[in-house]
Amino acid sequence: MSEDNNKLDPKKSKKDFRDKYFIKDIENITGIKAYTLRIWEQRYGMLVPKRTDTNIRYYEEDDLKYMMNIAILNANGYKISRIAKMTREEVQRRTLVISESNSTYQQQIQALASAMLDFDEKEFNKILSINILKLGMHETTTHIIFPFLQHVGVLWLSGSIHVAHEHFISNLIKQRIIVAIDQLNVQLAPDAKKFLLFLPNGENHELSLLFASYILREKGQKVIYLGNSTPIDDLNKIFKLHNPDVIFCAITNASQTMPVQVYVNTLSRSFAKTTVLLTGNQVVKRKDLKLPANCKVIASPEDFIVFLEMGA
Repeated sequence: MSEDNNKLDPKKSKKDFRDKYFIKDIENITGIKAYTLRIWEQRYGMLVPKRTDTNIRYYEEDDLKYMMNIAILNANGYKISRIAKMTREEVQRRTLVISESNSTYQQQIQALASAMLDFDEKEFNKILSINILKLGMHETTTHIIFPFLQHVGVLWLSGSIHVAHEHFISNLIKQRIIVAIDQLNVQLAPDAKKFLLFLPNGENHELSLLFASYILREKGQKVIYLGNSTPIDDLNKIFKLHNPDVIFCAITNASQTMPVQVYVNTLSRSFAKTTVLLTGNQVVKRKDLKLPANCKVIASPEDFIVFLEMGA
């Protein structure tokens, strides 16, 4: 996923960001194939696309949300012929009932996507709250939030959503994880180890690091959380002061100043007697990365938990 420092301009409406969705966007976001959408249009008249000056079919935001709701109903056993007879208000009402009562991961991801597209903070938080209540923070994050973020990344790269959508949901999710951490009331384990968590200088993708902090605190471990954009010199100073047992680093973006392999080698040499845990797309998806002996890639929350259970 991509994050930058752009801010949402309050003077712009939602429709300023995206007022036209083409059929490929509908397919990407809803999962409904383009040819299926055309058949539904012809057979049931469910949508009437508008056309650009160059005669290209497009849809508006309300059409997109309508099709997302249809996808959810269809996945829950509603035949398309039945859905076609409903008003849009009824389709939305039935979808909300399903979203609130059904904890199927994919349906919750779709519901989050719908709230994101509408910049609906209240609905987005409600969906998160319902799932956290039903499933707990750990399962919600692992099986709903992280897959949702991956889906958002794909939509952003394909141009189907604006970067403002990404900022919107990232900040809401970050707030929820921070609240969950604050609500933990766990005693330090007798054999607790000290973990130093940070992001490299220039890196701002903090959600995986925050969730690692949540898991560690939940399991009674000591955490020193430096957060995003930590210069290597500052990292060395903190390390000398606190001498952690493990350092944990998330690398999601390629650095403009230091290649990932060089950065990993630098961490390995600087903290040669310490275990260095690495996560993020730049290490998890790299096939050519050569790991020094004291470095280990953490590909998922499950990997991290296994590492902890083995005695770190």
